[in-house]
Amino acid sequence: MSTSSYNPPCGGLPPQTALMTGRAVFTEAYAVIPRGVMSDIVTSVLPFWEGTRAWMLSRPLSGFSETFAQSLMEVAPGGGSDRPEPEAQAEGVLFVVEGTPTLTLEGRAHPLRPGSYAYLAPGAAWTFRNTGGEPARFHWIRKAYERVPGIDAPDSFLAHEADIAPAAMPGTDGAWATTRFVASDDVRHDMHVNIVTFRPGGSIPFEETHVMEHGLFVLEGKAVYRLNRDWVEVEAGDFMWLRAFCPQACYAGGPGPFRYLLYKDVNRHAGLTLRNAR
Repeated sequence: MSTSSYNPPCGGLPPQTALMTGRAVFTEAYAVIPRGVMSDIVTSVLPFWEGTRAWMLSRPLSGFSETFAQSLMEVAPGGGSDRPEPEAQAEGVLFVVEGTPTLTLEGRAHPLRPGSYAYLAPGAAWTFRNTGGEPARFHWIRKAYERVPGIDAPDSFLAHEADIAPAAMPGTDGAWATTRFVASDDVRHDMHVNIVTFRPGGSIPFEETHVMEHGLFVLEGKAVYRLNRDWVEVEAGDFMWLRAFCPQACYAGGPGPFRYLLYKDVNRHAGLTLRNAR
C-alpha cells in the first residue's frame, strides 16, 4: 500500500479551448465533484484564516449533506489561523495530504506531514500554521458533536496512517481493508473518518444501503462506483457525497490500489424530534 501519494494537485483554470462536459453530478441521492471542478474560481476564503483558500466539498444543506461539512484546505507558507473553529460544539478531523504544517493543540505544538491525522474534540483549543516552505493541503471534516447524558465526549488525539495496520474485511483476503483511527465500538465517538483501500480488482460485492451518510474523497487510484442506480467512474482527487440509504458498491480498476478517505456518522440513535419544530 502506498502512503506517499494522497491526491493530485488541484487549482488552476481550464483553457478557453476546453470542453465544458465533465463528470460532475448532483442528484437527490448523491453528488460527485470531480478533481477537474476544483479550480481556482470555486475556492472560498474563511474568517481568521490567513494565506488560506478552501474547496468546500460538503456543507449541511436541506436535501444534501445533513451531518457534516468537509473542505480541502490549502495554506500558503506562513499562513494559518489562531482562531480556526468558529463553533464551540464542533468536533473535527484534519488529514494532511501535502506539506509540513504545525498543529498546536492545547498549547503543545505537533509537526504534521502527509498521512497525519488529528481528531479535535468539541471545545478543543487549537491553532494551525504552515511552518513549511511549500503549500500545505489538508482535509478538514467538521461535525456538531451529539452529546449523550452519561457518556463523556472523546479526547483529542493525533495519529499517522503509517502506524495503523489496515484491517481486512471478512472473507476478502485483504482485497478490501480499512484503516481505522477510532475503535468501531467506542460510543464516545459519533463520527468515523477512515481510509478504505482496495487492491486492483477488489470490490464491494453488494449494494450497501445503510443509515450512515458518507463523504468519500479519492486519495489514490481509480474505480467504477455504483451510486443509487448509476455506475460512475471516479479517480484520485474526486469527491463523492452519499445521502443516507443511497445504495453503493464499487470495483477497483487498478493498476494500483484504490483508496479513499471516508466520513460516516455513527453510534447514535435516530433522532425523532422534528428538526424545524418550534
